[in-house]
Amino acid sequence: MKVLFIYMQTFAARPVTKTLPDFPDVGEEMRLEEVQTAFIHVEEEDVEQAGSVEKKLLKNLKWIAGKNNTRRVVLHSFAHLSTSKADPHFTKELFNRVEERLKNAGYEVWQTPFGYFLDLEVKAPGYSLARVFKSI
Repeated sequence: MKVLFIYMQTFAARPVTKTLPDFPDVGEEMRLEEVQTAFIHVEEEDVEQAGSVEKKLLKNLKWIAGKNNTRRVVLHSFAHLSTSKADPHFTKELFNRVEERLKNAGYEVWQTPFGYFLDLEVKAPGYSLARVFKSI
């Protein structure tokens, strides 16, 4: 798994093109302020280590959100950080489990529309922990 964490003062996403036909249709835009985003690329080899990868992702999300003084998190599927890709259904299920666990720990959590290319609007500050890349 590869993850690009970006703390954003403003994050907006609008679905433009549906790329995975067997996922739900979505049309509404999301607009959030002061959120920790995670651009997540789940790799094929993560399927065999699902529990471990999920735990590491949660640990890293909580750590970086804490460093950026927020409990607001956006999970965004970003399959552009590696050539290896997990099955989209596995990825979506992983996102759902991570969202549930974060909510149970007191975080506000959103997922961008899954299976879409999105128009993004971002405003991110320029300090060291605002942008962090991890290979999990």
